[in-house]
Amino acid sequence: MLHEPELIDRSTAASTAQLARRARFGAFEADPRSGELVKNGRRVRLQEQPFQLLSALLDRPGKLVTREELRTLLWPQTVVDYDHGLNKAVSKIREALGDSAESPRFVETVARRGYRFLADVTVVVDGSPARDPDPPPVAPQVAPPVRPVVGRRHGLFASIGLILLLAVALLAWLSSWREVPQAIHSLAVLPLVDTSEDPSQDFFADGMTGELITQLGKVDALRVISRTSAMTYKGAHKSLATIARELNVDAVIEGSVMRAGGRVRITAQLIHAPDDSRVWADSYEGDVRDALTLQVRVASAVAGQVRATLNHGERAAFDKARSIDPLAYENYLKGRYFLNKRTGDGLRAAIRYFRQAIEIDRNYAEAHSGLADAYALAGDWEYGVLSTAEAFSKATAAASRALELDGTLGEAHTSLAFALDLYGWDWDVAATEYEAAIRLNPSYATAHHWYAWHLMLMGKTTEALQQFSQAQSLDPLSLIIGADIADALCISHDFDAAVAQSRKTLELDSRFAVGHYELGQALVQLGSFDQAIAEFSKAIEISGHSSVFDSNLAYAYAVSGRRDDAGRIAADMAIHGDTYPSAQANIALIYVGLGDRDAALDWLDKAYAARFNPSILLRPAFDPLRSDARFKGLMHRIGLGKT
Repeated sequence: MLHEPELIDRSTAASTAQLARRARFGAFEADPRSGELVKNGRRVRLQEQPFQLLSALLDRPGKLVTREELRTLLWPQTVVDYDHGLNKAVSKIREALGDSAESPRFVETVARRGYRFLADVTVVVDGSPARDPDPPPVAPQVAPPVRPVVGRRHGLFASIGLILLLAVALLAWLSSWREVPQAIHSLAVLPLVDTSEDPSQDFFADGMTGELITQLGKVDALRVISRTSAMTYKGAHKSLATIARELNVDAVIEGSVMRAGGRVRITAQLIHAPDDSRVWADSYEGDVRDALTLQVRVASAVAGQVRATLNHGERAAFDKARSIDPLAYENYLKGRYFLNKRTGDGLRAAIRYFRQAIEIDRNYAEAHSGLADAYALAGDWEYGVLSTAEAFSKATAAASRALELDGTLGEAHTSLAFALDLYGWDWDVAATEYEAAIRLNPSYATAHHWYAWHLMLMGKTTEALQQFSQAQSLDPLSLIIGADIADALCISHDFDAAVAQSRKTLELDSRFAVGHYELGQALVQLGSFDQAIAEFSKAIEISGHSSVFDSNLAYAYAVSGRRDDAGRIAADMAIHGDTYPSAQANIALIYVGLGDRDAALDWLDKAYAARFNPSILLRPAFDPLRSDARFKGLMHRIGLGKT
C-alpha cells in the first residue's frame, strides 16, 4: 500500500520530483513548475497561495487534507488568523474551477476538518525536472586529500551497500503501493462524474456507471452494489468511509467520464474504504464506439487489483471485444434511464428509446433485453401501460431475441423468466432462466429479487426470504425491494415484522406509495382498520388511482363495516376498464372482503382468462377462499395446485 508522506515533507521536495510532473483533472492541468493552472489550453488566473493549496489537494486526491496540515504547509511561521486566509484561498480555487461549495465537483468541504479533492487526478510526467534558466555560479571544487587504498575500498563497499539498501527499500515501497491493503470482497461503484462541458451529457455518465456495475457484477468473487443504491449518492456530500459503511462494502470506485465529439475518456480509482487509501487508479480513452470495451477494461483491471479469481466464463466476458454505434448506445442509455424511473410515462419513453436503438443496430442484445424489461413491467398491475396479453407477447419476443444474440446476458435470462412468471405460468422454465441469470451475473439484484417472488409462488418461503435478503444486500437502498420484503412477511403471516419493515422502507422515502400500500396491507390483517385506510389513502394521494391501491382501500372499507363504500369502488372499477386495466383479481379481492365468495370467484375466473399475475392470490386476504373447490381448481389450472 502506498503510504503518503506528510504535506510538510512534500513541500521540501518540490524542487525535485514534483517539478517534472503536471496534474491533470477534468479539463484542467496544474503545473507546479510554473505555478499555472490551464483549462483546455488556456491559462486560468490563480494566485500563488491558492495554487499551493490546490497542489496540496491534488497530491492526495480523494483523501481528507486537514486544516492543520494546510496551515503547516501554507502558514508555517505565522500566528495570524489563518482560517480566514484558508477560506479565502479555497474560495479562489472554486472560482477558478467553476466549482460550487453547495454542489462540489472538485473541492469538497469536510465540516470542521478540512478539504477533499473529489475528481480523479492523472499525473503527467515530462521526463526530467525543469532546469533553472539562470543557474547560480558553481563554487570551485577542492580536491580531497588522498587516502589509503584500503580506506577507499571500504568507502566503495559502504556506498554499494547503501545503494543496495536504498534499492531494496524503493522496491518494497513500490510493491506495497501495488498491494491491496486488505482483502476486498465487496465494492460499490459511485456515480461517475460528468466532466463534459455539455450538461446534457449527464445521462451518458450515469449510463457508463451502470455498465461498469454490470461488468463487475459478473465476477462471482465480488459482491457489487446495484445501480439503484449506488445512484442515490450522486452529488452526495458524504465521506467515502460513510458511504462504504452505509452500503456495507470494503471498497468504492469513483471516477469521471468526459465525452467530447466522437471520443470518450474514463478515469477511475479504487479506494479501500477503512483507511481511505487508493489501491489503484488509471484512465482509458477511445472512440465512443468502443465505450463498452473501455468499461470492460476498467472492470478487468479492478478484478485484477482485488485479486478476484475469474472462472472461464468471466474471463471470456472480459476478453470479448464490443463495439456499438454511438447513436444506438445513446438511445439505449436513455432507455435505461427512463426505465429506472418506474413510472408509466417512464416506461413509455423507455420503450421508445430501446426501439430506436434496435432500429439502428438490430443485433444489439442489451437493447432487446431492456425492451423486454420495459414491456414486462408495462403490463404489471403497478403501471397498466399495456394489456397483459400484449405485454407477455412483446416481452417474451424481445427477451428471446436478446438471448439469441447473446446467451451469456444474465439480464435477458431474468427478463424472460419474469415474463414467464407474470403471464406465461411456465414455472419450470422460469426457474431455469433465473438460475442461469444468477450464475452469469451473481450481483444482479433484480434477478435475486424476481427469483424470490418465483419461490414464493412455489411455496418455498424460506428460500424466497433468503433471495430477498441477497437482493437487499446487493441493493440496500432499493425502495421496491424493501417494500416487497414487507409483502413477503405479510404473506408469511408475520404481520408485526411486515409493519416494521414497511416503516423502515418509508424512512428512506416517505413519499414512496408502494411502501404505504404494504404498510396498509399488514395493518388490515392486524385489525387496525383506520390506520390501514389512512395508509391506502396516502398511497393514492401520492401516486394517483390504481387497481391495487383502490381495491385494497375498498377491502379495508369492507372488513371494517363500510360496505357501501367498498361496493361503490368495486362497481366503479368494473365499469372503467380503461382506467383499471387487468383489474379482475383486484376486484375479486374487494368481494372477498364483502364476504361474497361467488362474486369473488367469478372475477378470478375472468382474471385467469386475462392471464393475470397470480402472486396476488398469495395474499392473506384470500385465505377464506383456499378451502373452496373452485379456488383449488383455479390454482391447479395455473399450475400452483400445492400453494
